[in-house]
Amino acid sequence: MLNNCTIINARLVGLSELQQITIRQGHIQAIRPQTETATGDILDLAGDWLSLGGIDLQINGGLGLAFPDLTPQDIPILPKISHYLWTQGIDSYCPTLVTTAIDKIQQSLAVFADFLHQQPPQNAKILGIHLEGPFLNPKKRGAHPEKHLLPLTLEQVKRVIGEYGDIIKIITLAPELDPTGDTIPYLRNQGITVSLGHSLATAEQAKTAFQQGASMVTHAFNAMPGLHHRNPGLLGEAMTHEKVFCGFIADGQHICPTMLQILLRAAQGKQGLFLVSDALAPIGLPDGMYPWDSRKITVKAGTARLPEGTLAGTTLPLLVGVENLVRWGVTSIETAIALATESPRQAIGLKGLSVGQPASFLRWSQQDRLTWQRLG
Repeated sequence: MLNNCTIINARLVGLSELQQITIRQGHIQAIRPQTETATGDILDLAGDWLSLGGIDLQINGGLGLAFPDLTPQDIPILPKISHYLWTQGIDSYCPTLVTTAIDKIQQSLAVFADFLHQQPPQNAKILGIHLEGPFLNPKKRGAHPEKHLLPLTLEQVKRVIGEYGDIIKIITLAPELDPTGDTIPYLRNQGITVSLGHSLATAEQAKTAFQQGASMVTHAFNAMPGLHHRNPGLLGEAMTHEKVFCGFIADGQHICPTMLQILLRAAQGKQGLFLVSDALAPIGLPDGMYPWDSRKITVKAGTARLPEGTLAGTTLPLLVGVENLVRWGVTSIETAIALATESPRQAIGLKGLSVGQPASFLRWSQQDRLTWQRLG
């Protein structure tokens, strides 16, 4: 992290002119157009892009540890995962607990609750936990084990959350499973962001869920019906709401680049999309076969599949998605950077690159390909 200096000739998301950023005591003191001569310690970006680090709101593990398998003995591994993610350009993340037994969810939450008070510096920070399940539609469960799925009722939600509501940041659920309409308002009142996913919700059911307070969609296109001209479904409805954010995976396997281009064009003028990695436990490790709950996954070229071929996730870091979007030519450098840095912050109510924020920066350069480096 930079301390006391002035960055000049920087391109920032949303600003057409080159900018000058003054940093004092590790925080942004001022941002202004590049119209005056800076003095003191100067860092000239020569027209390169500048952003905050990435925010990954959906990541399932790292360095061989699956977050749902977390035990107190694994606490020493968590700083290593956070440091690895820091080296991959990630400022903060939401460890994601996929569907498993309630006692395992509770155990993982208890360990995270202890660790949140001892996060070391120069590591990616945990923002809170993302529960992806167990309130998912069995017909769209994907790699989630059916035996651990639960009905979406207030009683079951309270059982799963237990006493750890204050550390849960996001919960993914299928809204059509709620017969009462009580669960989304309850979760929102607890300060938990509700994301719709692994769902067969109709457009009308999704609209109701958004009116009740749901504000996010989990890995758009995946584990939900595709767009249809007479049946827009969950995703189609989400794309009509200005304040609903849709996460998506840009690894080239979960969504083909053509459909990503359609999604990005449909969202022009809105800020409703953001990148996630959806990375599994082997992120940071080489390709090969790894345990995944009681099953095995095979990782090849960063893509993880179950033995029958079901897509389980990826092991590619978040910023690879930025590089892919630019390499595929589906969006601009500016938009691609924003999708991993500014948009996920907006999705959960965090400030983006602005005065007062810590000076945790990435410098992006485009020559033969888009690359990035941490500053400071």
